[in-house]
Amino acid sequence: MPESAPTRSRAETLVRESSKRALHAYGLATARWRAHPDFLLIGAKRGGTTSLWRYLSEHPDVLDLFPRPENLKGMYYFDEQFGRGDRWYRSHFPARVRRDRLGLGVPTVVGEATPYYLYHPLAPTRARAVVPDAQILVVLRDPVERAYSHYKERCANDTEPLSFAAAVAAEADRLAGEVDRIVADPGYVSFFHRHCSYVDQGRYAPMLERWFAAFGRDRVHVEISEEMYAAPQATFDRVTDRLGIRRHRLQDTAAHNAEPARDFDAATRAELVELLAPDVAATERLLGRALPWSRPAERRVG
Repeated sequence: MPESAPTRSRAETLVRESSKRALHAYGLATARWRAHPDFLLIGAKRGGTTSLWRYLSEHPDVLDLFPRPENLKGMYYFDEQFGRGDRWYRSHFPARVRRDRLGLGVPTVVGEATPYYLYHPLAPTRARAVVPDAQILVVLRDPVERAYSHYKERCANDTEPLSFAAAVAAEADRLAGEVDRIVADPGYVSFFHRHCSYVDQGRYAPMLERWFAAFGRDRVHVEISEEMYAAPQATFDRVTDRLGIRRHRLQDTAAHNAEPARDFDAATRAELVELLAPDVAATERLLGRALPWSRPAERRVG
């Protein structure tokens, strides 16, 4: 009896893998009948995208991706997978006929959530070329808390050997020349740019400006994660209004990855607050509003 359990486990694994391959092949074979997404949830990384994605997934007018594994929310198409081509991308979305049938006169939408899109230098122009009518959703978080959460995620994945202070000190060297390499070689995938940009991914203004330039400010909707967690229904209502779907009373308003890290060294935190203060001010000027992360003296929106 004890010896048969691993056999069953292996058999189950093989069945699951075979099923996944079959579904993937079916998606590719039917890609021509599948539409592009109506919205992109583009970040920020560790900024609240998982929470907003889960809220959206609960809405009856937001259709599932194809197929629907629980961990599937983003394609990484406009950043690292663009070489796979449009057929591969469309294979992940529901068929048009299914959307029409399920909608029955009620607007339905489908989208994806890839946090790296916000930061990747080529993602805005690529997305504009493929899905020019998409709504762009952004959730921004206190960049200091976001940086440490990003670092903790890398430690949990055993890909960051340095202490947080050392990783911050090493960031400039790690990122040196990476953007130029990405732009010069569109197929280049930068581990350091995506995974070790703890501070730089909190400099939101330049990223937002790229997306504003590509889609226009009226198609880029920005929410603040701290405000979303304080009032999830109000935030969700603004998002569903932007997407043109019915308002929906959330059943699960739990926040994911929202708590400030309790083991965040106070001195390092203070240094990052000072370092990122000009970037917070730049984001405030760009958005024309005060943000909850800045000190009152830094709030110069005009």
